[in-house]
Amino acid sequence: MRIGILGTGNVGRALAAAWSRAGHDVVLGSRRPGDEELLTGLKELLQVGLRVDDPAGTAAHAEVLVNATPGTASVALLESIGAPALAGKVLLDVAVGFLEDESLSHQVVSLGEEIQRAFPDTRVVKTLCTIDREVMVAPDSLVGPSTVFLSGEDAEAKRVVGGLLADLGWPAESLLDLGGIVTARGQEHFALLFVGIALATGDFRFNIRFVPPVTDGANTGAA
Repeated sequence: MRIGILGTGNVGRALAAAWSRAGHDVVLGSRRPGDEELLTGLKELLQVGLRVDDPAGTAAHAEVLVNATPGTASVALLESIGAPALAGKVLLDVAVGFLEDESLSHQVVSLGEEIQRAFPDTRVVKTLCTIDREVMVAPDSLVGPSTVFLSGEDAEAKRVVGGLLADLGWPAESLLDLGGIVTARGQEHFALLFVGIALATGDFRFNIRFVPPVTDGANTGAA
């Protein structure tokens, strides 16, 4: 599959490397694709066949476009590409926006919703924003199974994204479909709890797991 990743930071690089290893044709998108410092930092990825393009070229390449840009800049970057170029594409959104005071930039309407509203013909799926980049691409690095969430309006887009998550090592039983794009609010707001847990434990490499109730009749009485 042709994957375009907008953003060349730690998240974008981790996802690019993992999907490239899984056999996908990956292009990284940057506003400065010819910058020598950037290309030096991407040397290992370039050596295994990935390439860098500008945002418009990255979108044109992609069957699935991944938003791994800072959440405060995501919509403006997508607007620079233009709605016609994004129409019909699956857009996998992993971004969360933080302000300088470390509060969320999207406190009422999520970034995922904002993107979907700005680009109604683009099939937005929010996922992977509740975990660190290392766990994104190596779920088996954790002790036991854990959960990754999906939010979006398009069932086929979620199926496509589910396949890409499988290529990262996420088994089907770890995927939890939360419903429409409005549920992206919960995913993004989890970032605040995520940071709290990370600071309390001294480690960002963790995840949470949805644990259902006992259903054998032993614990079915009223609370």
